[in-house]
Order: sequence, then structure tokens, then C-alpha cells
Amino acid sequence: MTDNTQPVDTILNPADPGQGATLTRAVSDIFEAGRLRLQTLILLRWLAVGGQATAVVFTAFIMDFELPLEWCLGAIAASAWLNVILTVRYPAPRRLGEREAAAYLAYDILQLGVLLYLTGGLENPFAFLFLVPVTISATTLSLRATIALAALAFALVTFLGPYHLPLPWFAGEEVRLPPLWLLGMWVALVLGLAFMTAYAFRVAREGRRMSAALSATQLVLAREQRLSALDGLAAAAAHELGTPLATISLVTKELKQEAGSSLDPALVEDLELLHSQAERCRDILGNLSLRGQAGDVVHSRMSLAVLLDEAADPFRDRGREIAIELSPDSEASAGEPPDFVRQTEIMYALRNLIENAVAFSRTKVVVAAKWSADTVEISISDDGPGFSANVIDQLGEPYVSTRRTVPGSKSPGADIDGGGMGLGFFIAKTLIERTGARLVAANATRGQTGAIIRLIWPRRVVEPRA
Repeated sequence: MTDNTQPVDTILNPADPGQGATLTRAVSDIFEAGRLRLQTLILLRWLAVGGQATAVVFTAFIMDFELPLEWCLGAIAASAWLNVILTVRYPAPRRLGEREAAAYLAYDILQLGVLLYLTGGLENPFAFLFLVPVTISATTLSLRATIALAALAFALVTFLGPYHLPLPWFAGEEVRLPPLWLLGMWVALVLGLAFMTAYAFRVAREGRRMSAALSATQLVLAREQRLSALDGLAAAAAHELGTPLATISLVTKELKQEAGSSLDPALVEDLELLHSQAERCRDILGNLSLRGQAGDVVHSRMSLAVLLDEAADPFRDRGREIAIELSPDSEASAGEPPDFVRQTEIMYALRNLIENAVAFSRTKVVVAAKWSADTVEISISDDGPGFSANVIDQLGEPYVSTRRTVPGSKSPGADIDGGGMGLGFFIAKTLIERTGARLVAANATRGQTGAIIRLIWPRRVVEPRA
């Protein structure tokens, strides 16, 4: 048993490893949705163009400072024309590929570097704007692209320290800042680039991972709910199709009686076959209707023993003993084991956790339940290697792989090396907590090995209302 080591194919349905494609595409779409839109990049560049033009015009005409005005306006106009070309060439909702987005952001860094070269280099207080394109990359692009852009910004910051035109100032005067101050500016910009890149990338990555994991949880829950509704649909289909099948059966019977012996024997045989097949269809639909009604009763109210047995049943053929134990708590008022309201979330989560326990056990898995007057607890334990000590505090986070199997214990459907998406335990924990339970994970003690997962509900939450 472990969290988040199941492959994609077993996340959608632990007992049916053929449903992974949908989840793979859905989670991939979540990460793709984090890519940079062209419209966003164009808007940000227009803001930069407006700010740069305002600063240059204010410096030249209001402050009356000397600066290479034509070159500065030319660099700003290049960005404006690039925006115009992109707006005309591409639709606004277009999402940029990673290389394309990185190229546009690299252009923004180079354009800013040209402006700073013309206006004082690191002596210009606007040098901190190097952080903006790199931060945008960190929140939308891959780590490799972000590192490349940060390296470009670092190179330009290093170059602009000693090499630049004079800082714009009053006519006839020149400003020369101390080398130590320029060194401090360089250090501050370099550290700012490193910190902002790492911080923004980590925060954005965690947000995308959590969004994708929650979307996967919603897909799992929706599918399980559809499966649980099939019995009701079967009963409804039996009811709707019963009338036309009865009509077909009656008409064939009457045709045979009215025609008597005047019909060709081959036609009589065909009528008999049609009548028998219609009756057979009615019988099949009748059985489906009864099964749907019986299923409704079972699904709406089931005993604790039946719940555990049904959850463990798909994994009994995987070479491990699965023992189910039920016992009341020590208090005298515990009474009989409670019935459970059938909930898709509980069944899926139990199957997921039991499958993990089977995959990582050596010989045996114990699914135990105990109850008191106020609580119900289900524990799933195995005799495997247990959870890794360095990640046990991260249990429940998406994309966390915690254990490796013991030699020879790998069971079908288990990704022991953590090569899957790492969502199994996260989905199970999320679904269980939706039902009002508390999940506690720990390793075995008292000289034993293995992992233990405890699910604890208030009894009033799971019992059917009278």
C-alpha cells in the first residue's frame, strides 16, 4: 500500500486497467492550459511600450535631460510594430508553443537591454524590469526555457555594468556612480533573477499540479457515479421496451392463429421463431429490471461486511491473502456493526487503497473494521516495506511516490517505480474526505513491517437514515 504510485491506467478504475487514456488526455490538457496566450503577451508588451515611451518623452522634454532620443524611440517603435504584426497575423486566443513564447520573451529582454544601454545601463533605476519577462516565463513555461531566459538576462545585466552610454542628465553635466554601488546593483539584480525565477516557477508548478490532480479526481468520481447508475438505467430500459416487445409477441401469435394451415410452412416457422425471440427478449429485460431493483436496495444500504468484501473482491486473485476482520470497540454500547449508505467515493477509495496494499505486501493484507457508538473505523494494513520515512509527512499530496515493492511482490496494475502519474493516494484521500472521514497513514510498530491506513468516520455520517 502506498500513495500515488499507481499508473494512469489504474487510476480511473482499480479493477479495470483499461481506462487511463481519458485521464491522461485530461491532465495533459490542464498543463497545456498553463501555456502563454498570444493576447496576454501582446497586452503586456503594449503596457511596456506605453511605459517606455512615457519615460523617454518625460525625460527628454519635461526634465530636459540629454539622451539619444531617436535611438530610444526606434527601439520602442520596434516593439510596437511587432505587436501590430502579431495582432494582424494571428488570432487573439492563440496559445503559443514553448519555443515561440520563449523567443518573444527573449526579444523583450533584448529590447529592454538596448534601451538600458542607451540610457545608463545599471545606473538606470529601471534595470529591475529585467525581472518581468523571466517571471512570466517561470509561471508559464518549462524550467529549461526559464533558465535560458534567466541566463540571457544575467548576461545582459553583466554586460550593462561596464558598457553603456551615460545616464541621461542635465546638459553639460555627467553622472558617474561609484563602482561599489554598481556592483551592489549587479548583485541585487542577479539575486533577484534567481529568487524570482525559483519562487515563481515553484508556485506556478504546484498550482498546475494541484489543478490537474483535482480534475483527475472529478473524472474518477464522475465515471464511478455513471457506473453506479447502470442498474437503474437497465430497469428503465426494461420498462420502456416491455410494451413494444409484448405487442410483437401478440401480433405474431394472432397471425399464426388466424392464418391456420393456409400459410406456407416456412412462414409459420418464421412466425414461431419471431414469437419465441420476442418472448426471450422480454425475459431478459425482466431479469434486468429485477436486477436493477435489487441493485438499488444493495447500493442504497449495505452492511459493513458486504462493503469490505465487495471492495476487496477484485484483488483476491493476485497471489496475496486478504483477510477481513470485524470487531466492536471495547465499549459496551458499540452494538451491532453499522450499515453503510452506498457511496461511490467510499467504494472507489477502498478499492484503490486495498489494491496498493496488495501490490506492496509480501503475503497478506488485513482489512479490519471496528465501531463504537459514535465512530466507525476501517484500517487497511499490509506486511510490506511500509512508507518511506522521508516522505510520510507528504502523504496526500499529488504526484508523491513513497515506496518500492519487496522483491517479487509486484502485482498487476502497480507501478512500483513511481513511473505513473502519482495520483492514486491523492484521489482516494480526496474522495474519502468528501464523505466526512479522516484519513491517517502510518507505518507498523512493535517490530513489525508494513503500512497502515486508517479511515475514521462519525457513525452518523455513514449510516442510512431511517
